Amino acid sequence: MTSQAKSIGLAFGLAIALATPATAVDLKLMTGPQGGAWVPLGGQLKDMWEKAVPGTNVQALPGAGIANVRGIEENKTDIGFGNSISTVDAIAGKAPFNKPHNNVCNIATLYPQYFQVVVRVDSGINSVKDLKGKSIAAQPRGNTAEEITKHILQVNGLSYSDARMSFVSYTDAVAQVQDGHAHAFTLGTTIPSGAVMDLASARDIKLLDLEGDLAAMRKINPGYTLNNVPKGTYPKQDKDIKVIGYATHLVVSCKLPEATVYGMTKAIAANTQTMSSIVKDIRGLTPTGMAEDIGVPFHPGAAKFYKEAGLTVKTR
Repeated sequence: MTSQAKSIGLAFGLAIALATPATAVDLKLMTGPQGGAWVPLGGQLKDMWEKAVPGTNVQALPGAGIANVRGIEENKTDIGFGNSISTVDAIAGKAPFNKPHNNVCNIATLYPQYFQVVVRVDSGINSVKDLKGKSIAAQPRGNTAEEITKHILQVNGLSYSDARMSFVSYTDAVAQVQDGHAHAFTLGTTIPSGAVMDLASARDIKLLDLEGDLAAMRKINPGYTLNNVPKGTYPKQDKDIKVIGYATHLVVSCKLPEATVYGMTKAIAANTQTMSSIVKDIRGLTPTGMAEDIGVPFHPGAAKFYKEAGLTVKTR
């Protein structure tokens, strides 16, 4: 080979090396059940992260709040949507988690979640206590709303054995209530919920007011709050309804590179308008809101972004 050919070959190889990001990262993102907001939000995050962080490839997968956090701890996924109440339990090693989760780091709080107990108007059910002996469609095991369902029954002197339970998707829950095979269904998501709107288009429905349950719920988990569902959120809803609340946030493996998580956090802050097309509460999200202390330590990459925004957060 001539010296000229060697030079051309070296130059070509160098060009390929420069064109290939040295920090290429393949990531798995666990979202939520079909019918909830986490699936479309996950699609948006995949697109924005792949554009904002060169060399990053994101695979979006179905998931659920509790399962996502477990998946990160067990190295089965890299990123996941979480719920403040259950992630705090994971960090502490409280049930339903069997040990402290030390590989779970926070990125950002995104928006409030609303735990809703939905019944048909003609069901005769006016409180959680009235669910005794009734059929309830709860979310699948591993979903945060399923755990909250257990808690809301508990504080009303009930358990799963006092009702006829099924653990199904939003779509199946809507079908069961619509057909009369379930008297109620529970879910934790944004408002208005697409699943509840689907049911309301076929049957007259109502939400149970849970204000009186807050104090007892906070004894189980101090992260529970009281959220308001304004009148008119759902068809024929003529008054405000108080429900149990918590926050959705994003968690990652603490092992992810700092530069990658920094870019991901920065991209979220720059794309709140886009994300609000899925969840309107994200529209006014600021770095201060993203950095809210919910008891889950932040990844150093996220902390770097918040420091640049003049904020200090706790890290591992």
